[in-house]
This record gives sequence, structure tokens and C-alpha cells, in this order.
Amino acid sequence: MLQLALATLRPRRAVPGRDLLDPSVTHLRVGLGDLDLYRHVNNGVYLQYMDIGRSNYLADLGAFGRLAAHRWYPVVAASTMKYRRSLTLGERFTVTTRVLGWDARVVYLEQVIERGGLLVARGWVAGRFLSRAGERVAPTDVVAAIGEADRESPELPEDVAAWACAVDVAHR
Repeated sequence: MLQLALATLRPRRAVPGRDLLDPSVTHLRVGLGDLDLYRHVNNGVYLQYMDIGRSNYLADLGAFGRLAAHRWYPVVAASTMKYRRSLTLGERFTVTTRVLGWDARVVYLEQVIERGGLLVARGWVAGRFLSRAGERVAPTDVVAAIGEADRESPELPEDVAAWACAVDVAHR
């Protein structure tokens, strides 16, 4: 939780020349509070690791100030996870976050957690942005605010598009 607070309240510096579709890599280490009774990372903690990865993705783009100027903030509309391996105390790992595309309602991201080059977990996230007044912000407006005004979304991978329809987050 402290890592997430730091990543959000004191974001890392923007990466010059970072493109919206470039992956963002976050390096983390498993802490004692991340473990469950079975001494491996609790499934809910993976979602917090992904939150940190998404905050760092926005920081890499230099987006925090731009979003704050509009009084917009990100929320998760849906997510799904697949776990392949466990993480245990002290292990170092990475969370790689990348945008797969967007539609009129949400932005679709893939987040991959790896340890030593081995896949630990993979998640898809459908995220949206809200204004402080509680109104939904169109992803195209967010993309424009980040500085990519005329950018069109890449075509979503078929399996992600099918998932978006199945969990009812896709644009209708």
C-alpha cells in the first residue's frame, strides 16, 4: 500500500520521448505484508502491484499534471487475471504495463508480472477516467490531454475484445 501511495503522490519522473503505446516497466520486491498464510503473495496484492504499474505508466508519460489540471482520475472498470507461478518473500519481479487500445468508453491494458524472465501472472484491465464531478471522460479526451490529440486506437486483440464484451465494458 505504501508503494502505491508513493507511486501516486510522488510519481517518478517522466521518460522523455515516451509514446502512449510504449510499455512501462516497474521493478518491485515482495515484502512481508504482501504474503498470505501460505507464505506466498496474496492474489489481491497482485492487483495492488498492477495499480503501482499503472501509476508508473502514467508517470512515465508525464500525465499526472495534465490529468490533475482537468481534475480527472483513473478507475478500474473490470480486470481479469491468470496466475502461473507464486512469488515469495524478498523476490524481485517486474510489472510491465502497456496500453492495448481504447474505445469510446474505456482504455484496455495488459499487465505482465515476471520474475527472472518467467511469467508469474498476466492481467487485462479495462480502465476509465472520471472527473471530480463523477462524470465519465472519453478515452479520446484523455489521449488528447496526454498530448496525442489525433491518435487513433490500435485494433484490440481478438481475445481482449471478446473479454470486453463478455464483462460488458466494451462500447456498445
